[in-house]
Amino acid sequence: MSAHPAAALAPEPRALKDHNIVPETVVPGVLYEKRSARTPDGAVVPGLFNAWITLDNPAQFNSYTTEMVKGTILAFRAASNARDVVAVVFTGAGDKAFCTGGNTKEYAEYYAGNPQEYRQYMRLFNDMVSAILGCDKPVICRVNGMRIGGGQEIGMACDFSVAQDLARFGQAGPKHGSAPIGGATDFLPVMLGAEMAMVSGSLCEPWSAHKAYRLGMLTDIVPALKVDGKFVPNPLVITDRWLDEYGKIAHGEPRTGEELAAGREMLKRGNVDLSLLDARVEELCARILLTFPDCFTKTIEELRKPKIDAWNANKENSRSWLALNMMTEARAGFRAFNEGSKEDREIDFVALRQALAAGTPWTDDLTESLMPAARAQK
Repeated sequence: MSAHPAAALAPEPRALKDHNIVPETVVPGVLYEKRSARTPDGAVVPGLFNAWITLDNPAQFNSYTTEMVKGTILAFRAASNARDVVAVVFTGAGDKAFCTGGNTKEYAEYYAGNPQEYRQYMRLFNDMVSAILGCDKPVICRVNGMRIGGGQEIGMACDFSVAQDLARFGQAGPKHGSAPIGGATDFLPVMLGAEMAMVSGSLCEPWSAHKAYRLGMLTDIVPALKVDGKFVPNPLVITDRWLDEYGKIAHGEPRTGEELAAGREMLKRGNVDLSLLDARVEELCARILLTFPDCFTKTIEELRKPKIDAWNANKENSRSWLALNMMTEARAGFRAFNEGSKEDREIDFVALRQALAAGTPWTDDLTESLMPAARAQK
């Protein structure tokens, strides 16, 4: 595609100032690249790009380490300042997870029991969320797989979310020793309303992409499972009818019984193909391209305000609480997740509640008694 005729009228280029705080750096676990912007018909636009920021830790479901948080902040600042960037695509490596939140191995082995250290870490985390909310370019979350815990929170900080329909969405904090106050308790009421925010934020029951889309959490969804050469919707959830026998909306809810068994068999027969996801993301980027850039930026800045206002009102209090919580429930929860088996990564919730009801203080002995290994010995 040739340059637009108006480009010939532009003045001679001059030396431009670099507004980034540090020079462009490579951070392990975070990829930053520019991909050519395209018009809606697929033609490459010379000199314009979309910035792709990829969490690259697929072996741990793209959970972010401390260094990855730093890299994400720097990447968003670079994309925000880049004069030739139209939009930002925020995604994860592979097809299993966008992000499952903070790296629980690092949490369990370094931050558990060290509130002063976790408080500093949470400063970085808060800056990461703020970097997304303050980006001068529209941010599209390309949801290539699970978006859970802190991953759900940084995903909801984005302006748009386009997901493959095998992805799941939800919080994990109250099951693993934390509270979803890294953005979820701020963003969910704005996006879903009070009741559904309560369900999503507190019960730790993941939603399907179809349910998340139906309730207004996502911009769009596309199938990703290919069976016998054809794309099919997620076979594990109800996608072909809206009401169950009680008149309750069932679209997006898990299948049960024989339907679930058949869905699992279909899942085994197929393979995951994210080409439709990429096409839909590119389509959205192209729609953004054909707008006035400053007017678009001002529009998203205004529409972000409900999320930003809630976030700024609570983030520092949340940081303090999360740090102190590393001495009690988080210390137990993250250790249990890190030390337990794939089938058993939770503490003994009943024993904990009984101990606290009896006035038992949080000691090392109490923590050890709640671990999956202790329960296995009973």
